[in-house]
Amino acid sequence: MPELPEVEALAAYLRERAVGLQVKRIDVAAISVLKTFDPPISAVSGLELTGTQRRGKFLDLHIGDELHLIIHLARAGWLHYRDNLAPAPLKPGKGPIALRIHLSDGSGFDLTEAGTQKKLAAYLVRDPMQVPGVARLGPDALSLDAAGLAEIFKSRNAQIKGVLRDQQVLAGVGNAYSDEILHVAKMSPFARADKLTGEQLEQLHSAMQSVLTDAVKRAVGQKAATLKSEKRAGLRVHGRAGEKCPVCGDVVREVSFADSSLQYCATCQTGGKPLADRRLSRLLR
Repeated sequence: MPELPEVEALAAYLRERAVGLQVKRIDVAAISVLKTFDPPISAVSGLELTGTQRRGKFLDLHIGDELHLIIHLARAGWLHYRDNLAPAPLKPGKGPIALRIHLSDGSGFDLTEAGTQKKLAAYLVRDPMQVPGVARLGPDALSLDAAGLAEIFKSRNAQIKGVLRDQQVLAGVGNAYSDEILHVAKMSPFARADKLTGEQLEQLHSAMQSVLTDAVKRAVGQKAATLKSEKRAGLRVHGRAGEKCPVCGDVVREVSFADSSLQYCATCQTGGKPLADRRLSRLLR
């Protein structure tokens, strides 16, 4: 799933290539992707793309003076920019393309979604706060100082991993970067947020800032087509179960859940003690 660094990079990429161009039209191939009906999608035709920004993990395209196309790429969605876009209208329900934006210079971009879970979402609104997910966002992960993070965590009786991923608590961090942050902070993903000491909270804040800032630096300037591989190349533990930890050389371990998993280094994060994989434990009974 695209997280804060990748969405920041996509906003920068479109800012460089598309802002200032007119939106000729938007084709919707998957009706399920468009979550709003007023204003209609045809309202963007002939209006200028005036800006782009990131809101948590949402991409906000400013169109004309008052419209916003808010995009959430979800787990399997992506943006593909094309210098020469075929002018023919999309055929509904054909292929992975869910939505196509045609620009006045003949370029444009597709929003695609792989897999069977159709969660890619686009909202055309006059106010970004009309999008429920945007309205519920907590403070941006890169906007918080150490005191602000401590205030949030001290009131959360939950595991750190879950708190970092909760967009209503902290916007922008997902499954991958929460694993990376906890690895750098040398903390167990199962540790309780409200039990962290002041020193641990400062350590967590420092890790969050360094991991996300470094990832943004790597991502911004990349083409949309190379962002996924750039993200994977920069990850140290997430998605690397069975490989060696780059810090200590221990094997990277995994805990599986119903629809996701986390990766961690026992030596670096849990005092050498492997965490219980509850799904595997059930199978072994």
